[in-house]
Amino acid sequence: MDAARIDSWLWAVRVYKTRSAATTACRAGHVRVNGDKTKAAQHVRIGDEVRIRISGFDRILIVRQLLVKRVGAPLAALAYEDRTPEREPQAMLGVRDRGAGRPTKRERREIDRLRGRDDD
Repeated sequence: MDAARIDSWLWAVRVYKTRSAATTACRAGHVRVNGDKTKAAQHVRIGDEVRIRISGFDRILIVRQLLVKRVGAPLAALAYEDRTPEREPQAMLGVRDRGAGRPTKRERREIDRLRGRDDD
């Protein structure tokens, strides 16, 4: 076997929980192979660079082994080389409880201070 479908490979290496989720991501344009947007049926080969957009961040994988059937997590991790750059830590934002109503002036100032929008 010298090639595998991209949706099948993404599912087999456990990037997506289901193959249909991998297919949907390909259709939506969230998957690129060697810089080009891809369809679910496109074949991937060893050495190809796969970029996957998940939760607003790009994940960069280099294909090291072709898989078409789902395997255990330790074996799946050997099928690719992860070249994803480290993410910068994000500050936690204050979250108001649903139904808490409109914030008071004092609460709004505290929220602005937390988000770094100090007007002082």
